[in-house]
Amino acid sequence: MTRGGHNKRPEEPERRCIVTGETQPKAGLIRFVVGPDDMAVPDLLGKLPGRGIYVAANRAAIATAIKKGLFSRAARKPVTVPDGLLDLLERSYVDRVTHLIAMARKAGQAVAGYEKVKDWLVKDQAHVLIQASDGSERGKSKLRPPREEGRFIECLTGDELGLAFGRENVIHGALASGGLASRVVEEAQKLTAMRVQDSDGGKARRKGTKTR
Repeated sequence: MTRGGHNKRPEEPERRCIVTGETQPKAGLIRFVVGPDDMAVPDLLGKLPGRGIYVAANRAAIATAIKKGLFSRAARKPVTVPDGLLDLLERSYVDRVTHLIAMARKAGQAVAGYEKVKDWLVKDQAHVLIQASDGSERGKSKLRPPREEGRFIECLTGDELGLAFGRENVIHGALASGGLASRVVEEAQKLTAMRVQDSDGGKARRKGTKTR
């Protein structure tokens, strides 16, 4: 998936990131609320009650917010950050992406397997191409994603993609156009950013995350 960021949709609400100070569409941010125990709670669905604290949806920004105590500064009171928050967020986004792909599969809006995916691409039925990050590069190179930006996802391993399709391991998948595809792309962008290591300026990536 390309790293072009999130395009602003018409009338999309914007919020300010407590790390960068920049205002941007909510789609590119992670919302947190402070629970009754003064613990920072990630609100991935954006439905928890309370004043929202927003951080850019990438590993480096979250790490900075934790290191500099920015959750407490934003809340204007001491706030505890859960141990292993970065890994918790990564796992949560894996669950989100695989769940949405599974919903698309059940709705007949997703297919898996080289031949089925190739057929969808040839017939222009594939809105998004999904490929496992740990699949053979030679095999994956035989399928080309749609040319439009944001039409390629490669942030899931074969096992993770397999969970979405109810199989042991999946290398190739495709999504038809529609609301579910847009949601998968949006959540996959966040997962990709959460899997970027921040120790070397974002140059290294965890296994399971690549872009095209």
